[in-house]
Amino acid sequence: MKRIFMAAAVFSALLPSVPAFAQEIVVIAARRTDYTSIPVIRLKRTADFAILEVVVSGDTRDSAQRQEEIYGMVRKAIELAPRYGVELATGQLVVEPLTIDNYRDLGLEKGEREDSDEARFYVKARLESGMGSADALGRITRFVEAVPTVGRALIEADGDLALSVVQPDQYRGQIIALIAEDANRTASAFGPGYGVQVSQLEQPVRWVRASLTEVFLYLPISYAVVPRGE
Repeated sequence: MKRIFMAAAVFSALLPSVPAFAQEIVVIAARRTDYTSIPVIRLKRTADFAILEVVVSGDTRDSAQRQEEIYGMVRKAIELAPRYGVELATGQLVVEPLTIDNYRDLGLEKGEREDSDEARFYVKARLESGMGSADALGRITRFVEAVPTVGRALIEADGDLALSVVQPDQYRGQIIALIAEDANRTASAFGPGYGVQVSQLEQPVRWVRASLTEVFLYLPISYAVVPRGE
């Protein structure tokens, strides 16, 4: 997960270039989130999934056998996931389902030890109504512990629980409605002769973690109260 945190810092700077309509976005808990830079007008909602990165590693001396053991264990994880109410995904900050059809596309990285390789992917637990982060983590942990070993391959969690949101741009209308409500209320406080000018509405939806299971979705707008007709 360390590499994901490092990528998150770069990702924040490049955020406007990432399509908000992407299928599923991983929301990392920023270590130093400056909430003063986030507009007050924002939509707070429960994330779609709690998500945890896992690594399957192997150290069998023969490289071909080592890789087959790693991929074999990934396949067993895919087959077992439905029984534990979890889903698997591949990617970094934008993810897609990990399936029987694409699991061999997972790139293998060199492990920390000599003659070792590893594959990384995500395990996801859907955040159902009333489900806390501890419940989600427990579901994921039980699944990870249940995946059968293959040869010398092992699976373990790596990092902290993150969140994901599916198609964040679908909430654009709700966010704009909140902006309009606040803007109209603010303008009315100055009298009937005033309105507002709003900028940055064309920007993509952005996101930041709000709590253990919630996210803020927002547009980086600003508005000014002006006399009507300007």
